[in-house]
Amino acid sequence: MPSEITQPTSEKENLHPRNLHRQGYDFPKLIKTTLELAKYVKPNKYETLSINFSDPEAVKTLNRALLKQFYGIKHWDIPEGYLCPPIPGRADYIHYMADLLAEGNDGAIPKGKQVRVLDIGTGANCVYPIIGNRVYDWEFVGTDIDPEAIASANNNIALNAKIKDNIVCRQQTNKADIFKRIIGKDELFDLTICNPPFHSSWLEAQAGTNRKWDNLNNAKSQAPVLNFGGKNNELWCVGGEAAFIRRMTDQSALFKNNVLWFSTLVSKKETLAGVYKGLRTVSATEVKTIIMSQGQKVSRIVAWTFLNEKERTEWKNRHWNNQ
Repeated sequence: MPSEITQPTSEKENLHPRNLHRQGYDFPKLIKTTLELAKYVKPNKYETLSINFSDPEAVKTLNRALLKQFYGIKHWDIPEGYLCPPIPGRADYIHYMADLLAEGNDGAIPKGKQVRVLDIGTGANCVYPIIGNRVYDWEFVGTDIDPEAIASANNNIALNAKIKDNIVCRQQTNKADIFKRIIGKDELFDLTICNPPFHSSWLEAQAGTNRKWDNLNNAKSQAPVLNFGGKNNELWCVGGEAAFIRRMTDQSALFKNNVLWFSTLVSKKETLAGVYKGLRTVSATEVKTIIMSQGQKVSRIVAWTFLNEKERTEWKNRHWNNQ
């Protein structure tokens, strides 16, 4: 890495104000904490330092460096082929959910182990629970249908003393279920979060990969690869995100007294109408839509609750009484 090249700082104003990644990637600092990143960092055509984002190993090493520098995670890895999510976008979801809880707590974000969060589809990376615990000290339960993903997530948890007592993972044994078989009869969660499978088929997922590849300006002769990885269940399900979220909203009504706020990412704008229809069908008391933007990508968080304002206040007083 040429020593004379410095990394300019340009604030990413579209990220949440509390997002630790608003200043972009400071590669010299990241390399100091994660030496193996150095071999992937080179000047790009603008003479600023970057990595080849079409290289899965480079992306995974960058994530490892970010988790170490910003969140104190000393050991992190995922099996080959599993989803390696962009950390700044994952952090945004967590921060917006903290804002949602603060709205019902006189503007103060409830912190500590009294706040419990359920992450649907935590994946092998376990990134949402890691960020949420390290930033707000929340307790997390992560779920996934893939036993190898659960094993990887559990390994990442076990290798890091700072999180090992605050995050647990449970395997969902029925692909048709979201909350059933996971939430116990008397178990309570302040939040549920989810990044649902985006595509409706493997072919659609592959087409999305091809578009990403073209956007990265790679040569046509090269074979497209998923630079951020992803197994089938992470990338697609029958009916895509619309069908997955409909199952989620339907099942959420079965646990309306167990959860303060349910939520999910919605990547496709055209999915929203069906989501709102499903929430009307199950008689959600309140629905909120939060717009997120990372670069050129715009996505949304839809959050809903079955508790009225009085019940939400009682929940706060009962569970967050030391705030």
